Amino acid sequence: MYSSFEDLEVYKLPITFTGNIYRLLERQPLKNDFAMVDQLRRATISISNNISESFERETDKELIRFLYFAKGSSGEVRNLFNVMEEIGCFDKRELIEYRAQIVVISKQLANYIKYVKKRCS
Repeated sequence: MYSSFEDLEVYKLPITFTGNIYRLLERQPLKNDFAMVDQLRRATISISNNISESFERETDKELIRFLYFAKGSSGEVRNLFNVMEEIGCFDKRELIEYRAQIVVISKQLANYIKYVKKRCS
């Protein structure tokens, strides 16, 4: 059993990912698109925030609920990447690694949710 959310593997990658996204958003042309930058930052931070909050809730029902919020935020991040590509902020090649990372995060969350659900039954 884990003693803190910082020990969870499902928490570690979103923290690294958030740092990568903050560095990405310092680049042009996004630097001056305040709405897009703000939304992507919020969605990205929401992933680790919801994981940490779920852990602190201390009930499996609440844990699962907040893990689903985190998973939803990972979908929002993927959507924002699609929008950025569509409006010409980045081309598909530039976003490949970021998309791969967010897909891994989403899969980790899905697997952790399954694990907690099994533990409950």
